[in-house]
Amino acid sequence: MIKTVFDYAPGMDQISEAIPNEIASTYERQSKRNVTGAEVAEVLRKDRLTPDDFYTLLSPAAEPYLEQMMTKARGLRRQYFGDNVYSFSPLYIANYCENGCRYCGFNAKSDIKRAALNSDEIEVEMRALAKDGIEDVLILTGESNHYSPVEYIEEAVKLARKYFRVVSLEIYPANVADYERLQKAGADFVTVFQESYDPEVYDYYHPRGNKRSIIYRMGTQERAAMGGMRGVGFGVLFGLADPVADCFRLGLHAYLVQRKYPHVEIAVSFPRIRPTHGAEDVDNTNRIGEKKLMQFICAMRIFMPFASITISTRERKEFRDQAMIYAATKISASVDTGIGRRGEEPDEDEGEEQFVIADTRTLDEIEKDLKEEGLYVLRNDYIRL
Repeated sequence: MIKTVFDYAPGMDQISEAIPNEIASTYERQSKRNVTGAEVAEVLRKDRLTPDDFYTLLSPAAEPYLEQMMTKARGLRRQYFGDNVYSFSPLYIANYCENGCRYCGFNAKSDIKRAALNSDEIEVEMRALAKDGIEDVLILTGESNHYSPVEYIEEAVKLARKYFRVVSLEIYPANVADYERLQKAGADFVTVFQESYDPEVYDYYHPRGNKRSIIYRMGTQERAAMGGMRGVGFGVLFGLADPVADCFRLGLHAYLVQRKYPHVEIAVSFPRIRPTHGAEDVDNTNRIGEKKLMQFICAMRIFMPFASITISTRERKEFRDQAMIYAATKISASVDTGIGRRGEEPDEDEGEEQFVIADTRTLDEIEKDLKEEGLYVLRNDYIRL
């Protein structure tokens, strides 16, 4: 039984905690700063940012400079990514979970209908996605290594290689040997959302399950890199803790992993909390609006110009399209957070969704809308050798 968020459960790999420790000490120093407008203006004149500069652009003092931040972010986006937008689609294959996350519709105490697709059902879903033109798939499960063991995910990855050029995973945190196994099966990327880097907030929102270990979760991207994954993704769930604090630690985490593993591609996501069935009440104190979210996204682009930035279907389509113009580079399409709904005769009751989405567009619809903004949607630009 995990007693505190810094404990490891039996069987969890324990790797170096140098990066988590640096995140904690660096944020403690930053949190004592009183950022001024003059500091923001000075940062915006720089070509390369330090973590101190990143914190400056996240601060309330930077809010009046949002237009300048958007202009600078757009220039960097075009410099490193051109007018291209990378597309992908998530595929939920199971929604069993053993954690007690208070904000999530998949949590173990939720009375939602559970499902885990078998191989034939997974292939039906994948075939339907591929027919829609999707070439980059993100396979998701609930966090249950009992109902979704590594062997089950491995089989899904092997099936995915038949239909997609890029296969990414968003599953429970795993050990290095597990990632090695999944990478050999054909997985390219691993994404894990930290949810929050604040230990007290994390403790409250994760009262039980393996997810309670904040320290093991923070090491996930490193273990994935050690397991041979080509890329790793980071994210927090905005709305749980102080947004500036979490966004700073999110960016610093990605930055430190990039420096330690320079061969690994880095991706960052910016989901905000959304309504969902089966979740407990969430304190609304830390909710942020679209303007603040855009500030965070632009700050991340300026701080990490090479990183991929993804905007979730949790956001309305107008905001997603604007984010793509100025800073973001990857967009999900043809999204359904339920289980088993893409076949020729989809079962609406197969398994309930994780959260309510706001942007329901297909890939073709997104491609059409972004083309009007001068952006070109790439279905894939990767060849696996």
